[in-house]
Formats: sequence, structure tokens, C-alpha cells
Amino acid sequence: MVKIKPLSRSTSLYLPQGNTASRLPRNLDPALHPFEKAREYTRALTATKLERMFAQPFLCQLGEGHIDGVYCLAKDFTSLNRFASGSGDGEIKIWDLAERKEALSVKAHDGMINGLAFTSTSTSALARDQRLLSCSRDKAVKLWDPNALSRTTPIATYLGTEAFNSISHHRNDPTFATASSVVQIWDINRENPISSLSFGVDTLNVVRFNPIETSLLASAGTDRALIFYDLRTNSPTAKLVTALKMNAICWNPMEAFNFAAGSEDHNVYIFDMRKLNRALNVLKDHVAAVMDVDYSPTGEELVTASYDRTIRIYRAREGHSRDVYHTKRMQRVFTTKFSTDTRYLVSGSDDGNLRLWRAQASSRAGVLSAREREKREYDEALKERYKHMPELKRIARHRHLPKVVKKAAEIKKVELGSLKRREENLRKHSRKGEVKRVPEREKVVVGIEQ
Repeated sequence: MVKIKPLSRSTSLYLPQGNTASRLPRNLDPALHPFEKAREYTRALTATKLERMFAQPFLCQLGEGHIDGVYCLAKDFTSLNRFASGSGDGEIKIWDLAERKEALSVKAHDGMINGLAFTSTSTSALARDQRLLSCSRDKAVKLWDPNALSRTTPIATYLGTEAFNSISHHRNDPTFATASSVVQIWDINRENPISSLSFGVDTLNVVRFNPIETSLLASAGTDRALIFYDLRTNSPTAKLVTALKMNAICWNPMEAFNFAAGSEDHNVYIFDMRKLNRALNVLKDHVAAVMDVDYSPTGEELVTASYDRTIRIYRAREGHSRDVYHTKRMQRVFTTKFSTDTRYLVSGSDDGNLRLWRAQASSRAGVLSAREREKREYDEALKERYKHMPELKRIARHRHLPKVVKKAAEIKKVELGSLKRREENLRKHSRKGEVKRVPEREKVVVGIEQ
């Protein structure tokens, strides 16, 4: 009689930690699984459908909102859940995203608040050291303690000769910049500006410090110019004239010289400031002016707010939005920001409301078990593998749009097609080489001055 001793091993050697499900080893030989690709395609299709079925991006309205429209937002980079908002009636509110309600509020200015910026008055990043800067059309910049905003007296007030349109704070130093007819550099500990920077512009709408190369800053004006300054030389370095006015600027937090600019021509342009004669990318899909743009902390995605009453999320290296958010009651969106953990968005519109959104429409908060995490990672891998298939592409790309936006997109498509046909006809009936083709990424650039 032959004695047989079977080979065996403990499940703890090959099961993931925390997983108690019994699982047998598989033979991965493709010859033994002739229908593997068909099964994977079906699973990828099902995962894509489920993702769209569970897409619920809108979370809540924050508190009671503002009485007037919300025109500026600021996020606290030392906190995951603190935002500040400024409205048209001069009121500032601090919001707690975890509680989804208002934490503090104050009537800060007599005019519309045009800019907010969190700052730190010391080298530490503790919340108690945080300060909040606000600027308004009442020709004043005020410094507040966001932990005691209910008191009506600011810590400091800086008076100017003109209305302030934007404000930005230095990443490390107690220095901030304001935009009016010139860019003024201020020290928090002084009442008057320490320098003024100008490049022959009528009015500047926005100014932003570079978070990596902290001595650089950029501004955009009503004369369609993007101007770059260097604090080390205390002078402008370059001027880019565009086809239409830029409403917003945001520097990439991971790539020092790249920035995005939201334009009146419905597009967002990504530039490298070292090579301004051509845009790195053009982000399309909006049907009205882009009012604000913000990079995610990873630098991989952007969120835009538009006059067409929608919010769109883009991948930085793609030309069209991966998602669009809208509600029936949301009016023209003037400002939007990513949260510091990239999981949420906050938007402010001129209906006075602040809205909280998921950055991934179908994601859910909560701790996943090992089995759930494995299943989600497996589904994501399958969707990535089969994303080129027509059916998956159609389902993943489809979005319901408001009737007005959809109709405007159709009209815009016809108008752009007409312009292209006109250009082709002109080229066809001209001498060879007389009418040159201009790439889409170069059309926005009108001129560069150094």
C-alpha cells in the first residue's frame, strides 16, 4: 500500500492582512483561461456603469451662505477643513468643512471684498499663528485673526489710494502683494508699501505669488496682458499680451514655472513662463468666461468656475474636462477651490451660496475593508485597461448638462466650424504659403515683451 502525503500550506502565508476569506491558488496560464479577456471586459463595463450610477458629486450647502454673492475664497494650507469666503456686502465668513457650518463672521469692509489670503505671522505653521488678509474696493487692506474673527476690530489696517482688486501672500515671508493700477508689495509690519511694480497697465485684476519660486509673481490686467515680476530685481521681467482678457491665474504647486490662466474666450491656458510664445495646453468645454481656476495640491488636476453656471474638473495634460458639476439653483460661479487633501471642492456663486462637492463624483468617505479595497483597485485597473473601448468610452464620458449650456455648446460648435471653413476657403484661394496655419496653442498669444 502506497502512503500518500498531500502538500499543504497555511492561508496566512498568501492572504492579505485582515482578509479571512478562503482563497485557492490559481494557475495563471492563459491557455487554461480562453475567455479571460471577455470576462474582464464585462467586469470593466459593469464597473464603469456602477461608477456613473453612484456619481453624486454635490454634498451640501455650507451654513446659510451669504446675503450677497460670493466673489472670493481662501483656503488655510495648514488645515484640512478651514476656508474663508468674502461677499459683495463686505462680510467675511470662516467655514468649518468637517461641521459643514459657519465658524466665525465679521462685517469687514464697506465695499465688495475682492481678495482673501491666509498667512502666518511666524515661521511655525500652527493654527494659532494664522492671520487672514482681506482687500476691498474701499481702498483698504485689513489683517484679521481668524480664530477671533467675531471681534469687529482688525489687527492692522493698510490704506491705499485706489481700490484693491486682488491680494496674494508670500509663501514664507511676512510680505503680501496687492493689485490695483500697479502691483504693490507690502510688509505686514509696515503701514505703507515697500515697493511698487508697474509695466504700463491701466488696471490689474489679479496678482499671484509663485508658491515654489517665491520671489516670482504674476498679474493679469484689463489690457489683456499677463505680467511677470521678480522681487530680487524689484522689476517686471516679461509681458505676454493675449487675445482676450485673463480673469484668473493659478501657479502649479508642483511645477515651479507652469501656471494656468482662465480667459474671457471660455478656455483655460497652461503656460510655461520660460517659453511664453506657445501654451502648453488649452482646456476647453466651457461656454462662457472662466472666472476662476485652481490647481489641486498634487498639480495633476484643475478646477474651473465659469459664468455659464458650471464647475469643471480637468486633468492638467488633457484638453477636455473629465467632469462637470451643476445644480438647478446655482447661478454664475465666481470662485472655486480644491481642499488641501484634494478630495473636495468648494465653490461660491453670486446667489450667495457656498457649495461643497466631491472631487471624485462616485467616491465615498469611510474606511474600506481589505476586500473592498482590493475590489476597487481591481475595477480601476480594468477600467484603465479597457478605457479605449467605444462602449466604455461613451458611458464614462456622458454627462447630463443644463439645457441652456447644452444649447450654447451646440451654437458654439457651429460658430467655430464656420470660422474654420472660412479660414480653409481663404487658404484654398490664396497663394501657396501666404495664409499660414496657426496652431491652437499659439492663437492666444498676440505679443511678448521682455
